[in-house]
Amino acid sequence: MIDSTFPQGNNVLARRASGGMCAFLKSDPRSSVFQIQYFRTSVAYRNEVLTVKTPAFAESVTEGDVRWEKAVGDTVSEDEVVCEIETDKTSVQVPSPAAGVIEELLVPDGGKVEGGTPLFKLRKGAGAPKAADTPKAEAPAAAAPPPPSAAPPPPPPPTSAVGPIPTTMPPVPPVPAHAMDTKPVSAIKPTAATAAPAAPAEGGAKGARTESRVKMNRMRLRIAQRLKEAQNTCAMLTTFNEVDMSNISEMRKSYKDAFLKKHNIKLGFMSAFVKAAAYALADQPAVNAVIDDTTKEIVYRDYVDISVAVATPKGLVVPVIRSVEGMNFADIEKAINLLGEKARKNELAVEDMDGGTFTISNGGVFGSMFGTPIINPPQSAILGMHGIFDRPVAVGGKVEIRPMMYVALTYDHRLIDGREAVTFLRKIKSVVEDPRVLLLDM
Repeated sequence: MIDSTFPQGNNVLARRASGGMCAFLKSDPRSSVFQIQYFRTSVAYRNEVLTVKTPAFAESVTEGDVRWEKAVGDTVSEDEVVCEIETDKTSVQVPSPAAGVIEELLVPDGGKVEGGTPLFKLRKGAGAPKAADTPKAEAPAAAAPPPPSAAPPPPPPPTSAVGPIPTTMPPVPPVPAHAMDTKPVSAIKPTAATAAPAAPAEGGAKGARTESRVKMNRMRLRIAQRLKEAQNTCAMLTTFNEVDMSNISEMRKSYKDAFLKKHNIKLGFMSAFVKAAAYALADQPAVNAVIDDTTKEIVYRDYVDISVAVATPKGLVVPVIRSVEGMNFADIEKAINLLGEKARKNELAVEDMDGGTFTISNGGVFGSMFGTPIINPPQSAILGMHGIFDRPVAVGGKVEIRPMMYVALTYDHRLIDGREAVTFLRKIKSVVEDPRVLLLDM
């Protein structure tokens, strides 16, 4: 059956109503014989089924757990996320390669997969937009029934010759107290039935002592493992100091608008501590070093890659700002903002978190006043920042109220001695309290 024909000079191109098959009719003016050639158009392949596989992982990741965002029968657009694969370092999003409908899930929710494992089957083509348009077409029809509720009330019932029918019952005389005891059981059943639902509600209001179990995701398991390894391996010791934030706060207040106008990013306190840490690490290279337990050697680095701890709903991640020694405040703020945005969107790659020679953890954003951070292995030290609070301090022999912050340095005492740790922390204190120290290289 021919759906339509299109003249092509002496030839005719005919399309069958089935959609995918076309016939090309060649005619020779010197003969009455027609040659028919059949071929398929791309329409026939719109409904092909694709098998989407697990993308390749980074070298240090071998497997992950699948968490489905879509179900069988769901319509997806191109590049829409169908599932996430949670590894011990990050989550990998798996987008749909084309628009279509999910036909089959080949891995259960929470199942383990490796690189190249088939994940789901996708039926491409016209089914996707039609499925999306169906609910829209049915929505007005479903909303149509409510208008009858606005119809005028029914007419009053006809009155009889005797008179109008009363619409209210006559008042019931009160029942004497002694008569309540003589009522049959059947008479009090409705009262008991009415009171029955109230009993569970009153019991539920007291609160049920229930429990729930949730499987630990791979990232949380890996964090727990690494922290325990650090505790078992490092001889951790913590030293403390306090920083007067008056000068850095005044500098930020004076230049934040100009800084934002020029660099298109806000000036925060984190960049001052990152820059101060890079300066102090250059002054005390042992804090930037690490022990190689395999070869029993100390590895000194002549570069500074600082890991910044970022809290996410799935766990703590530590993306790395690389080559901080060559950055200024604006470069650091841009790097922190970029990594923080990727962490919030769950777009951090393994490469963003590999390496790092030193870590800074800012518990002050949550209101922390004091704490001892744990080393992020295989590093040898970590700086803990805390909240800024007004406290009375002695300044020039007088008591003044200043914005103060406690800072803590946890270090591996196998490699770093107390003198080096205290000197490092005091160097950070001096740079943050007076940024001119950076200019004078003091």
